Amino acid sequence: MRAFVITGPGRAEVQEAEPPVPGPGEVVVEVERAGVCGTDMEFWSGAMAYLRTGEARYPVRIGHEWCGIVREAGDGVDPAWLGRRVAGDTMLGCGECARCVGGRQHLCADRYEIGVRNGWPGALAERLPVPVRALQPLPGALDPALGALVEPGGNALRAVNAAALDPGERLLIIGPGTIGLLAAMMAAARGLEVHLLGLAGPALDFARSLGFTRAWTSRPDQAFDAVIDASNGSGSPALAVQAVEPGRRVVFIGLSAEPSRIDTRDLVLRDVTATGILSASGGLAGATELYASGLVDPRPLIAATVPLEEAGLVLAGRRRPEWGSAPKIHIDPRLPG
Repeated sequence: MRAFVITGPGRAEVQEAEPPVPGPGEVVVEVERAGVCGTDMEFWSGAMAYLRTGEARYPVRIGHEWCGIVREAGDGVDPAWLGRRVAGDTMLGCGECARCVGGRQHLCADRYEIGVRNGWPGALAERLPVPVRALQPLPGALDPALGALVEPGGNALRAVNAAALDPGERLLIIGPGTIGLLAAMMAAARGLEVHLLGLAGPALDFARSLGFTRAWTSRPDQAFDAVIDASNGSGSPALAVQAVEPGRRVVFIGLSAEPSRIDTRDLVLRDVTATGILSASGGLAGATELYASGLVDPRPLIAATVPLEEAGLVLAGRRRPEWGSAPKIHIDPRLPG
């Protein structure tokens, strides 16, 4: 089968690889779509932290936002999965440790992360092996484009849930990228007053084109009932703490390439709750339901769908002008190069 493989910083190629064989409790998925995100771009640049800790190494096959059809099933897997369209969890815990047993498998110390950690191959390939326990079945209303947005949607939904707001309350989202915009869509569907904060330029203009008119380039002069930091700016976490109403919540889902510092005195003296969100685990079913219901339609976030052979250009940030400013690029491994 064909697979996109990053062999080193700034180097990649489409290779012929052996197709996966499902082990016990596993399926093999024919990949229909795979999204490219900031983590993938860090593997391309060499900035990904796991490359320094040894949790990942080149060559690496990326791709953890995906959708596809189950084509093979291993021992112990219900044959009813065959032919079903699915998405899936990135985080694959061992299933036996206290964290896994306690429902925190995404924090398992020995976890694999599809396309990211400990060598589990990703979805920028024609076929992908996945444990059946990680699958998220998709209803017929969800096409491959929506299916590949379930994983980032699960992240965004967990962030909105963590903000714990009621309809009519004010939410500030820092960072108008894919996760920030998905969170904004989901928050608006709940009746929240959504504000976005970002740098002047195409990303914020695109957010306005989606109807988010409260889009700012500097912090508004008001306190917010919750703040979600979905940016990669090292100063954004401190800004989030300063912008939230005392006694309320800040949610951190963005990651900076350098340490992001906050003054814990700001948390203590203002009685602020801070929550970190890692992964879509626990949010996949909710994102699927939102998309299927039509309450949230994230398809405008997709700028283009390209073949495996163009993945390197996407990772290098070389976008075609006709794609516009939508943040998400999808890869379809079935397209000819």
